[in-house]
Amino acid sequence: MPLYHRLGRVPHKRHTTFKNSVGGYFYEELFGTIGFDGMASLLYHVHRPTQVKEILGSRDMSPKIAVEKSVTARKLLGFQAEPKDDFLESRTPLLANRDVIISVAAPRQSLAGYFYKNADADELLFVHRGSGRLRTMLGTIPFGYGDYLLIPRGMIYQIDFDSPDNGGDQPRLFITESFHPIYTPKRYRNHFGQMQEHAPFCERDYKLPQDLETHDETGDFLMKIKKQGVLHDVVYATHPFDVVGWDGYHFPWGLSIHDFEPITGRIHQPPPVHQTFQTDAFVVCSFVPRLFDYHPEAVPAPYNHSNIDSDEVIYYVDGDFMSRNDIAPGHLTLHPGGIPHGPHPGAMERSLGKKETVELAVMVDTFRPLMVTEDALKLDDGKYFRSWLEPELVRSER
Repeated sequence: MPLYHRLGRVPHKRHTTFKNSVGGYFYEELFGTIGFDGMASLLYHVHRPTQVKEILGSRDMSPKIAVEKSVTARKLLGFQAEPKDDFLESRTPLLANRDVIISVAAPRQSLAGYFYKNADADELLFVHRGSGRLRTMLGTIPFGYGDYLLIPRGMIYQIDFDSPDNGGDQPRLFITESFHPIYTPKRYRNHFGQMQEHAPFCERDYKLPQDLETHDETGDFLMKIKKQGVLHDVVYATHPFDVVGWDGYHFPWGLSIHDFEPITGRIHQPPPVHQTFQTDAFVVCSFVPRLFDYHPEAVPAPYNHSNIDSDEVIYYVDGDFMSRNDIAPGHLTLHPGGIPHGPHPGAMERSLGKKETVELAVMVDTFRPLMVTEDALKLDDGKYFRSWLEPELVRSER
C-alpha cells in the first residue's frame, strides 16, 4: 500500500531504544516483503515476537486437483458450498495454479479460537454476505457487504462476524490467495504512488486499520500458520496482538466495491477499465452499476473475445449480469484461455437501447491456466459450455 499510516506510540527515531513505563523495553520488528526492497512497517511489541513454546501437528491444505488441463467453460454454483463452523475449514478451493488459489467460503462462526497467519500468500477477501470486524496485529477494520479486505502475507489476524442475532447474515466470501504481492493498478498511480485523477477510486476510499489492540499477556496462544500449503499448529508464549504502536506502508486495508467509480464511454470500454487490483500473475476487476455507452448505435453488451493469454473467472454478486443467461448470485464462471466467449444468445439484442446496468461482479483474469479442483467439480452444473448454442441448434439435437 503506497500510503503512510501510523497507529499507537512509536519512538522518535527508528532502530533506537523505546522504553516502557517501568524502564524496560519495547521490541522492534520490521514487517515487510520482497526482502528489504518492498513496502514495510515497523512494529513495537510489548514482548519479543519470537517466543514459540510448542510446534504441534500439521496438515496439508493444498487444493486437490481433479482437472489439470482443459478448455471446458464451467459454471460453479458457489452458494452450494456447504457452510462449516470453522473459518479455515469452510474454505472451498475451486481453481488454482502456481500463482493463485481461488476459493469460496461460508463460515458459520467467527475466527476467534486461534490466530491465523498465511505465510504463503496475500489474501484478498471479498465479502458477499455478512459483516463484522477484521482484527489484526496492526488494528481493526470493520467490514460489510461489498468490501474487499486485502491481508498481506504474514499478517496475524482473527475475524469477528456479526451473528444473526445482531442482524448479521450467513457470511459468504470469495477469496483470492496470491503468491505475488497484490497492488493497486500501476497506471492509476503517479511516480510517488498517489492515485491520480483518472483513477476509479482514491485514498479517501480506503478502509485503514484503526483501534489498535495491545494485550500484555503471557500463556498459551494457538497460532495456525500456512506455509508451503501446509497448516502448522504453533503455540506462542505471548499474545500475538501486543503491538503498542507501528508506522509504515505495509498493512491490511479495505475497499468497498460500491466506492469503485465506473469508467464509461461513447462505445463499449474494454475490461481493463474495471481493474481494481494487480499482481505480476493476474488482475482483479470490479463490475459495478453504471451507465451504458451513449453512441446512438452503440452495442452495450461486450463483444465476443478470445482469452488467448488468460483464463477469466467471474464471481457474480448481485443484479442482472447483462451479458449472461441463467446467472444468479454466488455463481462463478470459468472461461479458459484459447477459446472465445461472449454474450449469451439474446443478450446482445436485449442490451440495445438500454441506458444502464445494475450488475455487480468480481473478475479475476490469470495469466497462467487454472486447474480445476475436486471440490469445484461437485459444484459444476456440467452444461455451461453448451450455453452459447443457438436455441434452434439445441432443439435439433433433441
